[in-house]
Amino acid sequence: MSDGNAWIEIVLLAMLAAFIGLRLVSVLGKRTGQERPIGDSFRPSTEVVPAPRREADRPVRGRLVLPAGTDAALQPILEDIAAADIGFAPEKFLDGARFAYGMILEAFWSGNLGSLHGLASDEVLDNLGAAIDARGAARLGNTLVAVDAAIIHGADLVGTMIEMTVRFSARVSTADGETESHDLWTFSRLAGSPDPAWVLIATDNEADSSDMLPDHLD
Repeated sequence: MSDGNAWIEIVLLAMLAAFIGLRLVSVLGKRTGQERPIGDSFRPSTEVVPAPRREADRPVRGRLVLPAGTDAALQPILEDIAAADIGFAPEKFLDGARFAYGMILEAFWSGNLGSLHGLASDEVLDNLGAAIDARGAARLGNTLVAVDAAIIHGADLVGTMIEMTVRFSARVSTADGETESHDLWTFSRLAGSPDPAWVLIATDNEADSSDMLPDHLD
C-alpha cells in the first residue's frame, strides 16, 4: 500500500512540474537561439558596430564663380586651389590684392619700407630698397588715383604653395601729370595656412619708369 502511495505522489509531482513548465513557456515565450546570455549587457560587445556617420566638416562647394574678366582657362587651376585652401575666394583675394597694391606703392614712393614686412618677400624688399637708394632715397610725390582693374592673370599650385599673378590697371598722379600704369604682380601663400596674408614675390610693369616699382623683382 505504501508503494502505491509513493507512485501516486511521483505522478502528481510530475504533473505539477509539467504544468509549471507550460505556464513559464506561455509567459516568457520560447527561446530562438538568438538571445544574449544573462550578463552580456555588462560585457563589451564583440559585435562590429558601424560608427555613426558624421556630416562633412564643410559643405560641398559648388563650381567656383570667377570674377569678371578672368580667363575661363584658369577655371581648373583655380578650382584646385580652392580645394587645397578652404579660405580661398577669388573676389576676396582680389580685394586684398588691391589693398596691398596701394600700400606697397605708397611705401615705395615714400621710401619707407618698414610697413611692408610680412607683405613682401625679403628678396622683393631688398630690390625695392636698392631702387630707393638708386634715386638717392628721394621721396616721390606720387599718388594712387584709382585702381581701375585687378584681374587674375595667372595661377599655379606648386606643392602646397599657391602663386597668383594679378594684372593691375591703375591711374597715378605724378609730378608730370596723371599717368596710367599696368603691372603684373605675383603673390604667394601656403595653402591652408591660418595666416590669411599673401606675400608679394615678384613684380613687372609695362612701362620702364622710376615712378613705379622696378621690373622683375623675382
